[in-house]
Amino acid sequence: MKLAGATYVEVQAAGGGIHFTTAKTREASEEYLKEEFKKIVNVMLRNGTTTLEAKSGYGLDTENELKMLRVLSSVNDEVEMEISATFCGAHAVPKGSTEEQHVKLICEEMLPAIEKARRAGLLKNLENIDVFCEKNVIEVQNASKILKAGKQIGLEANFHAEELSYIGGAEMGSAIGARAMSHLEKISPEGIRAMAESKSCAVLLPSTALILRLPPPPARKMITSGMIVALGSDFNPNAYCLSMPMIMHLACVYFGLSMEEALTAATLNASYSLGRGQTHGAISVGRQGDFVVLGGDVTSWKHIIYRYAFMLVREKNFTKHNPPS
Repeated sequence: MKLAGATYVEVQAAGGGIHFTTAKTREASEEYLKEEFKKIVNVMLRNGTTTLEAKSGYGLDTENELKMLRVLSSVNDEVEMEISATFCGAHAVPKGSTEEQHVKLICEEMLPAIEKARRAGLLKNLENIDVFCEKNVIEVQNASKILKAGKQIGLEANFHAEELSYIGGAEMGSAIGARAMSHLEKISPEGIRAMAESKSCAVLLPSTALILRLPPPPARKMITSGMIVALGSDFNPNAYCLSMPMIMHLACVYFGLSMEEALTAATLNASYSLGRGQTHGAISVGRQGDFVVLGGDVTSWKHIIYRYAFMLVREKNFTKHNPPS
């Protein structure tokens, strides 16, 4: 349906979308999810990714959100990839619930359960909290409430904002000190100014904008206004992209970034969005030696972006570090 031109709302109305994935995630065992996620991580690594933000958000109840977060933690211990986990229990309002009921569940049950698990030494790589701040999903006031509750237990706000409609999410996120906000296709001039001043990172997601046929975010205006702009794959059932070279290519063609801007957005600025701006994303003295070596006839960094269809990772140098405090 999506490739044929169906909208996000039409796919969901036909029984697909987040609620379909939620039902399947609830049915799946923890071990099954773990093995499937490891396959995904290994494909990302072969495409040059060494540090990854990965989210829950397809459980939408306490038991299954914790299940997903445990998977993210256990896989982080087993793969040659550094995974920054994000709790996204506010990805949607589950069937049979209202927005207010779900916000109450997140703040009064999910987050306390997550805090308890972290204090017990579990969920060691959980660092961020996300909310789908959107009209008719989680409105701005409720999104702010959830994000602030997450910050109170030590999670960084890193959330969906202004994707399908403008509702003031960028201004709200800037006001509460969000580390990053993603999508931002519908951001306002006021939102751009607020994010530039607060140094909240804009994580732009070309694959999602493309598959949903959204107008591109005002990337050039963001950059000239002094915003910190990063790129992400937004890998999910809606946008099945595992390749950051492909994302950089799309950012140049679709969003108007230069190749230099796309490379910086996918490396140094992406690291900044995860609190790793001083340790990752560049090769220099004092930073982590976190890089891949490309094989084949790749003789210029520009080939990584221009030749978007493949990556030849010959070897990798990789050292994990403890999550930033």
